[in-house]
Amino acid sequence: MNKLTPPRGYAQADTEARQQWLKEQTGHQVPDFALDEPENLKGLIENHVGFVGLPQSVAGPLKIDGTYAQGDYYVPLCTVEGTLTLSMTRGFYLTHRSGGIKTRHVKQELSRAPVFRFEEIEESLQFIKLIDEHYEAIKTAAESTTRHGKLIRIDKIPIHNRVILDFIYDTAEAAGQNMVTMSTDAACKYIVKNLSNGTPHRYLVESNFNADKNPAQRSLMKGRGHHVIASFRIANRVLKKLLRVSADEIVEALVDKHLGSQMAGVLGMNLHVANALAALYLALGQDVACVSENAIGIATYEKRGDDLYATLSMPSLTVGTVGGATRLNVQRSNMEMIGCAGGKHSSRKLAEIICASALALEISLAGAIVSNEFAEAHAKFGR
Repeated sequence: MNKLTPPRGYAQADTEARQQWLKEQTGHQVPDFALDEPENLKGLIENHVGFVGLPQSVAGPLKIDGTYAQGDYYVPLCTVEGTLTLSMTRGFYLTHRSGGIKTRHVKQELSRAPVFRFEEIEESLQFIKLIDEHYEAIKTAAESTTRHGKLIRIDKIPIHNRVILDFIYDTAEAAGQNMVTMSTDAACKYIVKNLSNGTPHRYLVESNFNADKNPAQRSLMKGRGHHVIASFRIANRVLKKLLRVSADEIVEALVDKHLGSQMAGVLGMNLHVANALAALYLALGQDVACVSENAIGIATYEKRGDDLYATLSMPSLTVGTVGGATRLNVQRSNMEMIGCAGGKHSSRKLAEIICASALALEISLAGAIVSNEFAEAHAKFGR
């Protein structure tokens, strides 16, 4: 092959043909790569010197029957891992043929967890009573810093001569990391000023109890951000035709995978949810560092008659449709393409799309591993 001839599928004309196809499917025109105006970067980066261009693809259609996401979606991905887009597309096609993926939004709770320190244990226990007695005033102080965030509750966790206060919020359409920090700091200052009885309480605004950007058992059990569950059911004949595996083989392989995960001490139980999250987060202006805490989902497979029933529970999706990098030109355009560019409950819709996409990628990889096509696929498409 002539070195100047691009590989099949990678010529400019191929890209333009896909863009035209996507426009016909969604009405959305993929914009040319446009550098954001410098003033648009305030609050996102310091010492700005330039931009890094990363390739973007699209996978779809993803069919969802969700609490907030309904219909077919063409999902933007930003990745440099060959086979990822093809694999997710295969998962979308497989589930679309079987009626799509069902998603249910369970809850939305983001926390910030300051710790207060005392000289004696008795003081810490008395402090808990004060927090309960003055909850409404503390709530007012916390919510004074935001127009959209709402304090849901304060969980009290005594440990030694300290008390962790887990402030738990509904952050509306924002991912809310900065929102809950500023709100909780205002609440802590109110507590120090009004409830210290002459001796100012000592505190840290974050104890790391909420495991911000850390994979943790607390996030797996209680959730942080959006909690979404996705599932699908596929006939055995469809699995055999498209993935070249049976439902029995997938279920049997799950036991092997769980044994390996348990021996390694893996938190959560999935093959590569982080792959889907990283590609989606980059394309949609999310905080990519949150992948570390968000990728702790649990994926399972079981038989229902002759069919395969798959489920993915993701209790920690720290995503939003306003704020942060969602305002950047390309990321905002991608949000518009999937119908998540603001509006009531758009962050919940986004979380459902992300969870469904991750589950589709999971079943595709499971099929590749069980059919022993995993290495061959990467040799062909990932090099």
